[in-house]
Amino acid sequence: MGTLSSFIMTTLDGFYEGPNGEFDFWTDAGAEFDNFSIEQLDAVDALVFGHATYAGMANYWPTADAIRDNPAVAERMNTMTKFVASSTLTAANWTPTTVIDEAAIGITELKAIPGNQMLVLGSPRLTASLIMLGLLDELRIMVNPVTIGHGKSLFASTRARTQLELIDARSFRSGNVLLAYRPKG
Repeated sequence: MGTLSSFIMTTLDGFYEGPNGEFDFWTDAGAEFDNFSIEQLDAVDALVFGHATYAGMANYWPTADAIRDNPAVAERMNTMTKFVASSTLTAANWTPTTVIDEAAIGITELKAIPGNQMLVLGSPRLTASLIMLGLLDELRIMVNPVTIGHGKSLFASTRARTQLELIDARSFRSGNVLLAYRPKG
């Protein structure tokens, strides 16, 4: 059986983006975070995105700026197998990407492949739904040492309690803290 992990960044007060969709408050973790990103990408076979996160990533990583600013991460992001869960997206231009129309069915099929290691990047609504469906094996939250007072919460769309078990914690010199959880049950 394959595994599915998710990585998302939040503020200390639990928001993945500001109230108007802004992402301008993240604490730069520098080379330490870049090395972590490379480790995380090298440990998986494929990336999974929701539609909105996919659009943002597809608009950034193939650009000359991304390749110049972070060539090692850009190379991985641009060449790795990618899946985008979307009922409205019909074609994906950032290759190699496959569109999954029905996320629960598509992810279940991908997890059935022995040894298949997948990572959801960002994609807060997809991450929350995968936890609720019992399909997520590990949730990695990078907590940034900043508060913004209001914004969009990772679990705002969930209506059920989910118990999580802390399996790892890692602090970065920048003050960011990576928390890794396994859903219980």
